[in-house]
Amino acid sequence: MLEIEGVGKRYGTGELAVEALVDVSLTVADGEFAALVGPSGCGKTTLLNLVAGLDEHDSGRIMVDGETPSAEERLERFGYMPQEDMLFPWRTVLENVSLGLEVLGVDRGEARARAAEMFPQFGLGGFEHRRPHELSGGMRQRASFLRTYLLGRPFLLLDEPFGALDAITRGQLQSWLAETWNRIGGSALLVTHDPHEAVALSDRVYVMSPRPGRIMRVLEVDLPRPRTARAAETEAAHQLIDYLRHETEVEEVIA
Repeated sequence: MLEIEGVGKRYGTGELAVEALVDVSLTVADGEFAALVGPSGCGKTTLLNLVAGLDEHDSGRIMVDGETPSAEERLERFGYMPQEDMLFPWRTVLENVSLGLEVLGVDRGEARARAAEMFPQFGLGGFEHRRPHELSGGMRQRASFLRTYLLGRPFLLLDEPFGALDAITRGQLQSWLAETWNRIGGSALLVTHDPHEAVALSDRVYVMSPRPGRIMRVLEVDLPRPRTARAAETEAAHQLIDYLRHETEVEEVIA
């Protein structure tokens, strides 16, 4: 379980100081998929970076399974998938996907064998020896997700992984991730600006205020699991999406 209690983050000092986050609290239980939405610049990615151990919070606590691991320890407990796929153009897709395992010290041959075994399940079969520029945007994101998944971390942090894609491809990837999550399980915290994506994928949505970011509202997504591609097309889902879109638009106006 991830528990964030009263977390704050400030950048700079004196008159130039910027309050990025103030008194942020949320929880993600084992096996849950939660989402963070809010206006641009409200601190969503900042919060994800704090959880991942990429930065230090100034106040509050970040707890994992009842403990308060250091930033360095959190780096080893979370898998992080950024918005950009971060694939190296000079490496094949297989070499890119296995890179995380190699960095952890896994033998290169074993790392690539373990990665190759998962390619068909992630819709990448037959593309092991292609270069990233030969893949579509959606396939590049699948490769990035597989690279993160292979690290074996039970909790994934996803920072707008489909935000740079066109609407059609984004919708396809949302359905793909929902169905993939049915198989792989685990816990996740997703940053997204898309109310449809938040409802389609998550069990709970946290709505953040404009900077300084605070949790303003919590929306429970009571849709059945395992999720399907049509989960967000029901009347109940549309009501949740409309409500969430209204709430985020209100926050945008406030901003």
